[in-house]
Parts: sequence; structure tokens; C-alpha cells
Amino acid sequence: MVGRSFRLLLGFIVLLLCTKPDLGSSIRAGDAKIGCIEREREALLKFKEDISNDFGILSSWGREKSKKDCCKWKGVRCSNQTSHITKLDLSSYKYKDKYRHLRGKISPSLLELQQLNHLDLSGSDFEGRSMPEFIGSLTKMRYLNLSSTNFSGPIPSQLGNLSNLNYLDLSGDSNMSSENFDWLSGLSSLTYLSLNHVNLSKAIRWTETINKLSFLIDLNLKSCDLPSPITPSLSIFNSSLSLTFLDLSFNHLRTTSIFPWLFNFNSSLVHLDLSHNLLRGSPSDAFENMASLEYLDLSWSQLEGEIPKSFSSSLFFLDLSYNQLQGSIPETLGNLVSLRFLYLVKNQLEGEIPTSFNNLCNLRILKLHRNNLTGSLAKNFLACANDRLEHLDLSFNKFVGSVPDFVGFLSLKRLFLGHNQFNGTLPGSIAQLAQLEFLKIPSNSLQGNVSEAHLSSLFKLQYLDLSSNPMLDVKLSPNWVPPFQLRHIFLASCKLGPRFPGWLRTQKRVGWLDISSSGISGVTPEWFWNIMSKINRLNISNNQITGVVPNSSVEFPRYPQIDMSSNYLEGSIPLFILQAGWLDLSRNMFSGSISSLCEVSRGASAYLDLSNNLLSGELPDCWGQWEGLVVLNLETNNFSGEIPNSIGSLQAIESLHLRNNKLTGELPSSLKNCTKLRVVDLVRNELFGNIPSWIGRSLSNLVVLNLRFNEFYGSIPEELCQLKKLQILDLSNNNISGMIPRCFNNLTSMVEKGSLIISYNYTIPCFMAFSRPSSYIDKQIVQWKGREFEYEKTLGLLKSIDLSSNKLSGEIPQEVTDLLDLISLNLSRNYLIRSIPPTIGRLTAIDVLDLSRNRLSGEIPPNLSQIQRLSVLDLSNNDLSGKIPHGTQLQSFNSSTYEGNPKLCGPPLLKKCPGDDKEEDSPNNEGQVQEEENDLWFYIGVALGFIVGFWGVCFTLLHNISWRNAKFKSLRKKKI
Repeated sequence: MVGRSFRLLLGFIVLLLCTKPDLGSSIRAGDAKIGCIEREREALLKFKEDISNDFGILSSWGREKSKKDCCKWKGVRCSNQTSHITKLDLSSYKYKDKYRHLRGKISPSLLELQQLNHLDLSGSDFEGRSMPEFIGSLTKMRYLNLSSTNFSGPIPSQLGNLSNLNYLDLSGDSNMSSENFDWLSGLSSLTYLSLNHVNLSKAIRWTETINKLSFLIDLNLKSCDLPSPITPSLSIFNSSLSLTFLDLSFNHLRTTSIFPWLFNFNSSLVHLDLSHNLLRGSPSDAFENMASLEYLDLSWSQLEGEIPKSFSSSLFFLDLSYNQLQGSIPETLGNLVSLRFLYLVKNQLEGEIPTSFNNLCNLRILKLHRNNLTGSLAKNFLACANDRLEHLDLSFNKFVGSVPDFVGFLSLKRLFLGHNQFNGTLPGSIAQLAQLEFLKIPSNSLQGNVSEAHLSSLFKLQYLDLSSNPMLDVKLSPNWVPPFQLRHIFLASCKLGPRFPGWLRTQKRVGWLDISSSGISGVTPEWFWNIMSKINRLNISNNQITGVVPNSSVEFPRYPQIDMSSNYLEGSIPLFILQAGWLDLSRNMFSGSISSLCEVSRGASAYLDLSNNLLSGELPDCWGQWEGLVVLNLETNNFSGEIPNSIGSLQAIESLHLRNNKLTGELPSSLKNCTKLRVVDLVRNELFGNIPSWIGRSLSNLVVLNLRFNEFYGSIPEELCQLKKLQILDLSNNNISGMIPRCFNNLTSMVEKGSLIISYNYTIPCFMAFSRPSSYIDKQIVQWKGREFEYEKTLGLLKSIDLSSNKLSGEIPQEVTDLLDLISLNLSRNYLIRSIPPTIGRLTAIDVLDLSRNRLSGEIPPNLSQIQRLSVLDLSNNDLSGKIPHGTQLQSFNSSTYEGNPKLCGPPLLKKCPGDDKEEDSPNNEGQVQEEENDLWFYIGVALGFIVGFWGVCFTLLHNISWRNAKFKSLRKKKI
């Protein structure tokens, strides 16, 4: 069908060339040239006056004698017969990696070019002006290309006057629009139309107009905000029977309205792209009727149901990725013997790969990753395509068994089998994949050895990922010289140690190296630091690496991400490593000061974690040089002195961790400039002074404020109530006095459900135009149920207030009970008085409630027993009185929960409440009396029955003589 369409188009072009000799300057070369017409020459010069000739594109245009013939000007073509200008091509072009283009406006002088049939100004910059209406007066125009010209506003309807137009391209300007397609109806000769990125959101009846373009072959309406047709256009009357190429991707089309219209072109369509739309429901089997269809893209929509069992047998490209398709892959897909590209990524497909796939001998790319496919791969898997297949991705499924041999796959460049359940050894036949560039088999259950024999023939290998196969032993000789130069090496969580892998010294192009958790021990060799000049990411964490990091002369032009955490590295932190854009040296044995931070002229790091080391001295006072720092973690070291004022220069910082040091003094007021702060953790230092009120006024993004175990005094400032995003407030173990603010109910994040995590997005480094995006999920150590726990992936769900071990007085504000999503409340070890708020039962999400060691009085509110989630409760050592409310929840706690309250009584305490004895005896006595009454009446009934029966017989014998005599006679006989 493609051949038929191409022949039709070619014949049409040849016909034009034969009938219109002025289309090419080379036609009738023997004809004499007259030279350009003066008025047309002047028209072009006026056009030039409105153009900024920034790149010298129009330098050949001029009034000089040497430039008199405008037919020789750059971009200008004239008719050999009439000398009229017929073609103007001033499109942008690339020169030395930069595009050169015109800038300015289109002069109406072009109207003088009445024979102009070809105009190409694509790539020019018309600075947001409207498209000139006079272009619609150039009625001889057959080719018009104004794509990517920075026009804005509506497309002029006058373009509909260009009835001879064959080619129209207005794509690439998203600020242009067209409310309807009526003007297109006049372009009856149109064969090519591209309006990509033009706003067509109001062109509701666009399908009706397209149906009128009988000669249209190529239609491009990508990313036009195109609406679905109001009613399906089912009629094929007057519609284009030659439409071959159709791109409607990145719009708002829906299945029910667009499919019926598409089926008008069953016999002609070769290329159909409907990706990134709102297609719903099951994909139609009607694609089988599109007999000429070779390219079908339905990806990135919301299609459901099963994959259709029938498609055009001509298909060479099929993409159904990123939908919600279910069921198994139909066997009939194996009948599409022309198929070269098959994408079924990120659906919900199940079952095994059909055996019919062995019929797909022309397959180049097969991507089935991120589904639920199962089963093992046969030995002859895709054997028919072994000499053509270039890309195979089966990752993120549930495949089992051994990795296939892949014998004879001579063209395979990319092999992705990660995140499955493959077991066994890595087949030796991998060595035969001579074209292999990417080998990724992470997160499986591979075992055995990987030796030089597996890799020695892979000359083109660039990407090696065997990580997260804990039983896989990578046994490569330290003296081995690989035939490849890897750019990415991922061998984390493999058996790579104990010696440092010596073969790495040969790899000079490594951009990403991850050998974390691989059992490496000992000192890093000197050559290791010399191969890091091109590194983008380095991870050697969670090993047993020892020794000192040398102060290398290596410079990092790309500001890499470096993770060397959880080792036994010692000594001072070398200067060169502080050039990183992301640096984690935590959980090592580094010592000394960090004054070298001030020797970095412009710190590129967005993430700096030096926590859990032996660092000491004062914090450096040069933080203004670290403008892009988002996360700073210096916790659990031996830093002393005051927090420097320059910390306020970190205006990008969102997370500050300084806990477990010996910092003193007051919080610097410059910290209020760090308005993006979300986490402030200063636990276990020697900080003192009043808690600054500017925290509430300036740090409005705070989610975590943890000042636990310091020496702060004074009252809690009411300004803290302005922290509407606050979820964790810990001021415990200080010397804070005064009353608990009644405005705590303004902490609205403790009222509503939160997100699961606290994360940050940033770029590395922040000051470069082409910086790398990255992200971080924050962690926080929180006092929980009497112990410290580290939260990370659920930190955002924790809502906690801890004011314990201070000198707070007054009553517990009832407003605290408005915090309906509060998980933990600890007010213990203070001087709080009066009763527990009667509305305490509103805290239905509370898990931990500690009000112990205060001076609370009164009764325990009955609704406290209604909190089902309560797992930790401590009301001990107060002056509470009365009976503990009855309920399964409160009685399930140990008696220590209530001890130290002499006036409390009732279970689980052994002390009985007044009147408990009567209450206990009363029902038993009543039962006993009732039982005794029942027994009395039973015996009375028996006695009365006996008396009545006995006297009834006697009365009968006394009054009936004959019966009495007979009776006594019978008795005598029995005796005898």
C-alpha cells in the first residue's frame, strides 16, 4: 500500500514539473536568462529592511551593481522563462552546532511576488507577532512552510484562499490557535498538512473539515489540545481515500468518538499515531481491517481489557505500552511476521510469552518490561530472530528458571533481564554476543561465578549491571585487562571482594560506578582515585574499606554524586572530594575539623552528609560559598562552639541536622533567612536562650522542629502556631516554662492526613544551566514509645508533639484535642494542673498518650476509652480521682499506667471503688434469694401434691364400701 501511495505522489509531482517549467531553475537550461524584475527586486529589499540580519543570511542581497540580479541572491529562485521570483527559501540552518535564522517581521512588499509558489521561512523568529493576513493573497502558492517561527494569535482565515496549495506547515508555535477549520475547506489541493503544537482546542468539528480534503495524504495534528469529535463522522462521502500518514498524538481524544472516524480510512492508512491521548476501554479489533497499516502507536493512554487478537498483517511497528491492558499476550501476535518493533511496556499482562513469537523472524526490538509475565524462557527463545534482534527488555516481571543461552544472537546490543526471579549461573554463551553494549541482569537470584570468559569477547560493552545478586561471585583477575571501556558499572550486592577489584584501573571512561555492599575490605589503591576524573556517580558504601583518602589532585568537572558511607575510612576529609555535587561520608571514622570547606571557592554540593564520624572543632563560618546546599547533616560528631551567622546564607537549604554535638549559644537570627527549611534537628546539644519567635514568622515551611535535650528556657512563643505545615514538634528535656499556647489548633497539618515521605528535589549543581536533577527522602530520629527510632519512608505520616520534661504549668488547652490526626502526645514531667480535657476522646488517631508526672486532677474522661488505636497510655503520678472508665481499651493497660494516683480506683487497679462491694453482692444475693424461693415453692408443691393425692385415695375408700372390700381382699391374696 505504501508503494501505491508513493507512486501516486510521485506521479503528481512529475506532472507538476512537466506542466510548470518555472518550478526549477535547471529546467530548459538552454533558455536565455533575462535577470530579475526590478519591482520584485525592490520588494525583496523592503522585506530585508524589516529583518535583523544577525547571521548574515541576507548579505548577498543589496543595491550594489554586483548584486543587481536578485535571482542570484541567497534563497531566491526565478523562472527561467519569465524571470519572476517563484521560490523564496530562507529557512534556518545549522552551522557549527548553532542555528542561524532570520528575526523581525514579514513585509507586505512580498505581495509584489505574484508568481511566488514556494515560501519557506521556517525557524525564523517573528517575535510573537500575528501571522500576516496578506499571505492569503499569494494565490499561486503551492508550498508554504512557516513552522517554528514564533508567531502568535489566530491563524488568519485568508489562508483558505490558497486553493493551489499542496503543502502547508504551520507547526511548532504553541501560541498560535484556530477556533475552527473552516478556512481549510478552501485548500482543496492540499496533500500535506502539519499544525503540530497549534492550539486547536476549540476546533470541535475538525473531522468534518478533514473529510473534505480529498487529496490529503499526510496529516500531522500532534499536541494540539485537540478535542474529541462531538459526534462520530461515519460517512466516507467526499472524504480522503488517500490519507496515508496520521499523527494525532498528545491530544485529548477518546476512544468512542475517534475510532469510528478513523475507520473511514481503512484502505489507505499506513501510519497511525494515537499515543498520549485519553483512549479508554478495550482496543478495537477493527484495526484488522486496516489492511495497509504498518505503524500503530496506542501507547500512554488508558486502554483496558485484553490485547486484540487481530491486527493488520502488514504491521512492522506496534506500541501498546503504558496502558492498563490485562490478560495474556495472544498467540496471534506471532502471526505478524513483518513485525520489527513490539512494545507492550507497563501494562498488567500475565502468563507466558507465546511460543508463536518464534515466528517473528524480523523482530528488532522487543520490550515487555514492567508487567506480570511469568514462566521460564525456552532454549529456542526468539531463535528465528537471533540474527536481527537488537534490543530485548524483559525486566520487572516474574520470569523464573535459567537465563537462556542466546546462542547466535549476533546483532543483540541491549539485554535487560533485571528484577525477575532468574536463577542458576550466567550462561557462558553471553561471550558470543559480540555486539552487546548493555548487559543488565540485576535483582535476580543468580549464583556461581562470573569470570573473564563471560566478558572477554564483549568489545563493545558499555553498561554492565549484575547488582543485587547476592550469591553471584564476580571472580575477575586483578591483572585482567578487559577488551571494553565501560561507562556504567553496577556490581553492588554481589560477591566482589575481599580484595579491591584491580581490573577497574583499566576503565578510563567510567561515569557511574556502584560497588556498594560487595564485601570489599582493605585500603583503596592509589590508582582508584585517578580514574575518577570522569565520574558522575560513585558508590562504595557499606563495605569494610579502611585507610586514609589521599589528597588527590583530581578535579571533577561534572560535580559527581559520591557515596562512601558506612566504611572505616579515617583521617581528615581531603579537599578534592569536597568538589562533589552530592557527598555522603557518614558512618566512617573521619576526624579533625572541616575548615577545608572554606577553601572551596564555590561549593557545588546540594547534599552534604558528614554525620556519625569523629569530626571536631567549630563549624566553619563560610556557608555563603555553598549557595546550592539543600541538605546539611553534621549530626553525631564532636563539633563545639556556636552555630555561625553565615548559616543564614544557605537560602536553598531545606534540611538541617546538627544533633548529638556540643554546640552552644543561642540560635543565630540569620537562620530566619533560610525560609525553605522543612526539617530542623538540633537534638542533644548545649544550646540555650529563648526559643526565637522568628521561627514561626519566617520558617513557614517547617515540617519537623526538634530541639530536644538542650537548655532552652522561657515560654513557648505563640508564633509557633503559624507553622501550619508542622508535623513533629519536640521541645522536650529543656527548661521551658509558662503555659502551653491555646493556638496549637492552628497547626493544621496535624489535623489533616499527610504524605508518606518528606522529600526534596534539587539540581546538581544549582549554578549550571545543564545541571542534573536529583532528589532526597529525609530521615528523622524520633522518640517513640520511650525509645528512639529512625523514620524515613513513613516519616510524613508521623504527627507528634513532645513537650515533656520541662517546667510547663497551667492546664492542658482543650484546643489540643482539635489535632485530629495527632499520633503521639507527650506532656509528661511538667507542672500541669486541673483536669484532662473532656474532649480528649476526639483524638481518635492517637497511638501514644503520656500525661504522667504532672499535677492533673479530676476524673479520667469516659470518652478516653473510645480511642481504639491507643497502644501506650501513661497517666501515672498525678492527682486523678474517681473510677477508671470501663472499657476494653483502658482495662487492658498495666496498672502502672495509673499508679501514683491515690484517689483512682477500679480495674486494672486492685483498689475497689466505694460501693463496689454492694454492687458485686447485689446481683448474687438477688439470685440466691430467687433460687431459695424457687426451691421453697418446689417443696411446697410436692407436699401439697402428696397430701391431695393421699386424701383423695382415702376419701374414695371411705365413701365406696364395695370397692374398699374388694381392695382389701386382693391385698390379702397377695400376702398369701
